[in-house]
Amino acid sequence: MSQHTTIHLHNVLAGREVDYAGWFDGPHRADLARLRGFRSADRFEVTPEQVMADIPQPWRFMSVYEFDYAAPEIDLPALGPLLAEARDAGLTETASESERIFTYAMRSDWVSSANHQADQPLSGISIILANFIAGREAEYHAWYDDVHMPEVSAVPGHVAMKRGRLSALQIAPRHYCPGSDIVMCAQQTDHLNFTIRDFSARARGVSPSGIAMAPRSSSGSTARTVHYFGKISGAAWSGGIAYAGDIGAYPADYPANAK
Repeated sequence: MSQHTTIHLHNVLAGREVDYAGWFDGPHRADLARLRGFRSADRFEVTPEQVMADIPQPWRFMSVYEFDYAAPEIDLPALGPLLAEARDAGLTETASESERIFTYAMRSDWVSSANHQADQPLSGISIILANFIAGREAEYHAWYDDVHMPEVSAVPGHVAMKRGRLSALQIAPRHYCPGSDIVMCAQQTDHLNFTIRDFSARARGVSPSGIAMAPRSSSGSTARTVHYFGKISGAAWSGGIAYAGDIGAYPADYPANAK
């Protein structure tokens, strides 16, 4: 079996948000349940809090589809017509041609930290459309697996990470993807602003917690974008967050330093 994740980045036509939610949680979920290898599907909405506040956030919504395929080349295309239903019904905004559908072959399932509350749903997911420096792929993966994933997941509010490579198999309509890889980080927090600010502070070595991240590996390209989304489907997060330090001790605005 092969774990694959498809992300659907899109904008819902103004005034059709309720209709889209009803379609997603009704007939769409029923259709998904009949697909071979289907594991889960959830919807997310972009958050006001972003670690790279100066980059565009062209998508208000993201849907995440998880599959465990026996034969991706046979099974993946079946998702395409189901996503097209919302487009054909006029639920998604098409004039700007901003919609993107990207599928990734995952390197692993979620790798959790001690922060993860397994009995609680996620509050959100952030994604990085990432790249590595040519000729340094092995170094890049080693840095992420051995250094960066554990230290990022240890930030209060961050609870798990997983990564994948853009698949050769993609769903139409195909578009250029600016990242060869995806980095997904799961959150469980009702203080996302604190989580982002402490992540940035740890990366710069100035966190009031006293924890500093290792220097960023030069094998990771700076050609990357980061997008935080809050979960809007299924069970809602209500677990709070325990964190070290005082949120009031942080400056009003940290410079962005996404990894």
